[in-house]
This record gives sequence, structure tokens and C-alpha cells, in this order.
Amino acid sequence: MENHNLNSLIGLNLKMIREQRRLSLDKAAQQTGVSKAMLGQIERGVSNPTVSTLWKIATGLGVPFTSFLEEKEDAVKIVKKQKLEPIVEDDGRYLVYPLFPMEEGKPFEMFSIQMKPDCHYSSESHPRGVEEQIWVESGTLHVFIDDASYIVSAQEGIRFTADKPHTYSNPGDEPCNAAMVIYYPQP
Repeated sequence: MENHNLNSLIGLNLKMIREQRRLSLDKAAQQTGVSKAMLGQIERGVSNPTVSTLWKIATGLGVPFTSFLEEKEDAVKIVKKQKLEPIVEDDGRYLVYPLFPMEEGKPFEMFSIQMKPDCHYSSESHPRGVEEQIWVESGTLHVFIDDASYIVSAQEGIRFTADKPHTYSNPGDEPCNAAMVIYYPQP
């Protein structure tokens, strides 16, 4: 998906979610901590929001991250990573490919993550009960949760409750490639 189309999709979905909840831009800004002006730019598709900004909005509105990336789905879907537009952070060192967005009745979403050497990405707390599961295919992932840190090597995984700030880094000389599933508990 071309970046302009991705920005338009994010904007349309954000506007739809906001309007379904009958929130003004002012009220949405209060709930998310993202300015009214920025929310308006995102809704119009003229802003290229960062992963951090989308997470703030998703957390503030109580929706899955991928709810901004959803398109109408067929009963069977084949996903090819090379055809996906990644969301980029940390000066291009952190790439997030949304593989399977959350769907109704399926309280999870799946991503492919690539972290280049010296990558550091910090995530804010997710809502209570949200759980992250990460499987490292290659490289090494360093995860910091509160005051604890964990090293996850290739062919290993980690699962944790993500309601606290957490940070990922790649301490190695090679890229770290991982699959991430985020689980959202049902209300």
C-alpha cells in the first residue's frame, strides 16, 4: 500500500471511530493526549502519524492499534510482507508490518517486526489486561518492563502483560526479526 493511501486509510478509520463514539475533535484530543490539530490532519490524510502517535490514539480511544489500518476483509486472506507498507520509527531502525488486524470476535492482532542494530523503541502502557507475545525468528531482542530486563534470542519467545511502559532494543550487530501478537481481553 502506498504511504499516501495508508495515511488516507488511517484518517478515514480514525474519523469513523471518533464519529461512532460521538466524540468531537476536542474531546478526542482530551482522551488521547494528541492535539486537536494533529487529529484533524490525520483524519484528512495529510499527516504521516508515527507508531507512538497511533498507539496514544488507540490507547486513549480504547481500540486496537490495527483498527486504523483495517480494510474490508474477504473470508480468506493471503498476506505478503513485501506488499505491506511498514510503519517506521526510531529513524528507520524499527519497522512494524501489520499482518493481521483485529477483527470482530477475534481479540488479537499480529505484526511482523524488524529491528535494525542499535534500535530502541519505547511503548507506552496499553490498557489493563492487554498482553504481548513476541517470537524472535532471528537476532536478539532486549525487552525492558519496569525495572526488569529480558534477553530473548532467536527461536525463543516472551509473553507479558503490557499495561506498563516497555521498551524493545536490538543489542546485536544483525537485524532482529520477530512476530508479535497483541491480545485484547474482552470487556
